[in-house]
Amino acid sequence: MSSKRWQGIFGADEDQQSTHGRCSSRFREQRHTSDLNSPASEGSPSAPPFLDGYNASELGVTMPSSPAQAAGEKRANTRGSGRFPQIRRHLPMRNAILLVLVTIVASAQAGERPDDFVNAADVVPGLVVEARYAGYSNFVGHPIDGYEAPVCLLTRRAAEALAKVQATLKPFGFGLKVYDCYRPARAVAEFVRWAKDPDDTRMKPQFYPELDKRELFPKGYIAEKSSHSRGSTADLTLVTLPAGVEVYTGTGFDFFSPRSWPNDPEQPTEARANRLLLSSVMQLHGFKPYPYEWWHFTLADEPYPGAYFNFPVK
Repeated sequence: MSSKRWQGIFGADEDQQSTHGRCSSRFREQRHTSDLNSPASEGSPSAPPFLDGYNASELGVTMPSSPAQAAGEKRANTRGSGRFPQIRRHLPMRNAILLVLVTIVASAQAGERPDDFVNAADVVPGLVVEARYAGYSNFVGHPIDGYEAPVCLLTRRAAEALAKVQATLKPFGFGLKVYDCYRPARAVAEFVRWAKDPDDTRMKPQFYPELDKRELFPKGYIAEKSSHSRGSTADLTLVTLPAGVEVYTGTGFDFFSPRSWPNDPEQPTEARANRLLLSSVMQLHGFKPYPYEWWHFTLADEPYPGAYFNFPVK
């Protein structure tokens, strides 16, 4: 891809560098313990940003300390089905609204699809969808639990931001192709089970030829929680228009290797330029990149930062 073709999106600065910055050796050694927003490192649920400045006990609720507790385990201040916090006293309207939001977070794993999750293809004109986990072309080698249809589900906020990315790219002859969007918690659980099975290595040549499978979990390539389960993360690449052919990015999707890091200095110029273009336009419209996967982006202003949903993709 010639530099003139895509420089016009951001200006004529031919020396523009990646915004990721090169990862230090400390990051390389401690990758699996980082708190970065990715499928490989998520952390446990905490009070969401809209509760800053509020004490949960003052609202008459107890925040869940783990996804299992959020799914409906009995808590001291709940009764009945365990899904709805008990209000112990009359609350001002503002606090009542906050309480509703807490309920959404607390019941995130109940298997219910929120109303603001949409089929991204209905919102993003011309979006190409190649749902890898609904088929056989993935590192496990078969359709993953929870994927009942090859569609891309996202929160409406994330889908609308992705539509802006698509609109920015189109005049320059590029479009978007998604590999994965919302990912049910049950799918992540299957990844964990697969990672702990040392005998299933049939997809190793295509996805992790440089690694022993036993290293995938310790090094953070597989983890127990994923930002995808919050509904505002997408794995994607660029395609040329109108043919829809993927641009050259140096490695394929889900290739477990430092060569998949967005700023890998060993990549050819064309691959680095295409990765930079994708990352720059995504960031322009509110998405955060991930320094270990060139294809992975999360909406910075995601609506469910503390949730891990489990409803199926269909």
